[in-house]
Amino acid sequence: MGGADARIVRNTALVILALVGLRLVAAAVTPITFDEAYYWMWSQNLAGGYYDHPPMVAYVIRAGTLIAGDTELGVRVVSILLALPMSYAVYRSAAILIGGARVAATSAILLNVTLLASVGTLIVTPDAPLLVASSFVLFFLAKVLESGRGVWWLAIGAAVGAALLSKYTAMFFGLAILIWIAAVPKLRHWFLSPWPYLGGFVALALFSPVILWNADHQWVSFAKQLGRARIEDFRPVFIAELIPTQIAFATPLVFILGAMGLHALTWRRAGALASRVLIETMFWTIVVYFVWHSLHARVEANWFAPVYPPFVIAAAAAANLVQWKPRQRRLVDFCLRWAAPTGIVMFAALIVQANTGWLSGYRRDATVRSVGVGWRELAAEIEAVRVRNGASCVLAPDYGTTGWLAFYLPRGSCVAQQNQRIRWANMPEPDPKLLAGKLIYVDELRSDGHPAVHDLFGKVTQVAQLQRKRGPLVIETYSIDLLEGAKGDVLDRSPPPEAR
Repeated sequence: MGGADARIVRNTALVILALVGLRLVAAAVTPITFDEAYYWMWSQNLAGGYYDHPPMVAYVIRAGTLIAGDTELGVRVVSILLALPMSYAVYRSAAILIGGARVAATSAILLNVTLLASVGTLIVTPDAPLLVASSFVLFFLAKVLESGRGVWWLAIGAAVGAALLSKYTAMFFGLAILIWIAAVPKLRHWFLSPWPYLGGFVALALFSPVILWNADHQWVSFAKQLGRARIEDFRPVFIAELIPTQIAFATPLVFILGAMGLHALTWRRAGALASRVLIETMFWTIVVYFVWHSLHARVEANWFAPVYPPFVIAAAAAANLVQWKPRQRRLVDFCLRWAAPTGIVMFAALIVQANTGWLSGYRRDATVRSVGVGWRELAAEIEAVRVRNGASCVLAPDYGTTGWLAFYLPRGSCVAQQNQRIRWANMPEPDPKLLAGKLIYVDELRSDGHPAVHDLFGKVTQVAQLQRKRGPLVIETYSIDLLEGAKGDVLDRSPPPEAR
């Protein structure tokens, strides 16, 4: 490695370490989201699968809490640190597929300044480990291309298996790999080699705990997630949301570079055939599916996480490889110069807004309901009400409220979701003695009260109305009801629609 390349590598590492440090600070001061609280509860009872997703997110959170405790930072620390191997995988993938330390460094930095990566590794969801695993799938495929050695297919299988343990979206990697091999003549010999099939066996072996868990639970997780794939109502309005949300999550300047790079790879045939086809198939196979999915339902922006590694490599190719006309060159240079500062400013602004509401003048915004600002104070008030009324357990009607209560109430408190018990199939049931006495029910204040609990209990008394606030903004007002005289089983164990 020459002096210039060594300097690029060192500077890239310093930039990425600084970005990771910034996320760690943000993680420590930002309350967890309701999804994170839910997944944190999963991590307290590790299993081969869960109602909503495979188990990797629970493993990541459990590892973090072993390091930093059951805190906001503990929930998030491992997810954030996984950005380091992720960056290495993208760096090496770009170096192999496109070539040069500058292209590789650009790819790694561009990925880290997208909101998808910066927020997506800070807010721990299944997409966080999926993004990391996707980076290694691409890297190991690049190693097959570079070395021609079949043993790399075992590494590909391990990476795909890790991706499948993160989210079922990873099943599209198999199709993308098949298209890549079929589309590149010099790769077709792999169809006659045992190595890709052995790699597939490795992926299946790693994924097998999820299959076994589903077999023991009426295939409910598969039914829930794969059931989304059918079109029942043609509603193309959701397509209109895709581009704006992806522009925001990629950050606008990275999005422009990525779009220009994909265009150049496809229409200007920039780069070697096998490299550009790999980037295109790893990107378009998943994108085409989600465009199709958006014909009937909303597609969340973070679902595109697996396509970001090839997308940023295409962006780096646009910035460093393609010969553009003068006007296009000026646009590329502008995007490359300002992509990182823009991404960092957007990330910082989002964290400030989520925690304080300052930037919107304390008005409601997209973060206000999902981020648990105000829950620590609210939980202390709920605990005081519970103690004052002699209640032994706290019930909630949804998994988000249940997760927040469990995380912010004193450790060891009895907390349970009254319905949808399949969500908690891996957790021990609350002690029946704790459900036999007085209970507290926490739900948003509703004009019709809470008919479900009125049918279950002889006496339902509202004992408090408590507010969750971010600064002067009231996010939600909760009705705190005292439940007495249960008429039967307190917990509704009706099977979910997927299991009926």
